[in-house]
Amino acid sequence: MPGRLYVGTSGFAYAGWTPRFYPAGLAASGYLAHYAASLPAVELNNTYYASPSPSKVAAWVGATPDGFRFAVKAQRGGSFRALQVDPSSAVPWLTGPYRAFGERLGTVLFRVPEGVRRDDAKLSALLAAWPTELPLTMEFQDASWHVDETFAALAGVGAALCATELPDDGEPPTLRRTGSFLYLRLRRHDYDEADLAAWAARLEPFIAAGDDAFVFFRHDEVGRGAELALAFREVMAGISA
Repeated sequence: MPGRLYVGTSGFAYAGWTPRFYPAGLAASGYLAHYAASLPAVELNNTYYASPSPSKVAAWVGATPDGFRFAVKAQRGGSFRALQVDPSSAVPWLTGPYRAFGERLGTVLFRVPEGVRRDDAKLSALLAAWPTELPLTMEFQDASWHVDETFAALAGVGAALCATELPDDGEPPTLRRTGSFLYLRLRRHDYDEADLAAWAARLEPFIAAGDDAFVFFRHDEVGRGAELALAFREVMAGISA
């Protein structure tokens, strides 16, 4: 069976998306339900700044259909401690709130920022402490991590490697399968039809082979990211038909 495409945007709670994506007059409390009626996944931004409460998670889950998936950005302070200080204590603290998503948790996106250099021992300790039942995606923003040793470590525990395309990149990032799904962040300010078709062509062999894929466009002030996500889903449907 082909894999599933979970495409969406980074965040959803943007008043500026009215009326381009959200209908005029829609209350903020209705944003997620409207979003989830059109797109199958979202990458949560606010979880990067603060861990979500059980009531907040319950509200998010309750506003979305069963097939909807959340990609949760790991809280930044807890992420730092989990990688750099003591994963044995930091990982349980970090991941505890995410269990409330249940099967609706697509993955946890663990971001390692620019300037944090590769350290194989620290990565190994983090991966060993990570709960196997919580899908993990690693985004390494420092180029020192992008080596075969890192990819092998992720593959050893089934963690996904995030591929991120930034606005100033000269070449698209390579899609590498280290886990049971792929994760792609498309961070350019805009994509034309040819750009979307090129990314669909890169991704389609993985989908055809049965791999799920999470693809998220950057947030913006007017709703262009949501339009791109919808357009990309149509392009993928066309080449997979």
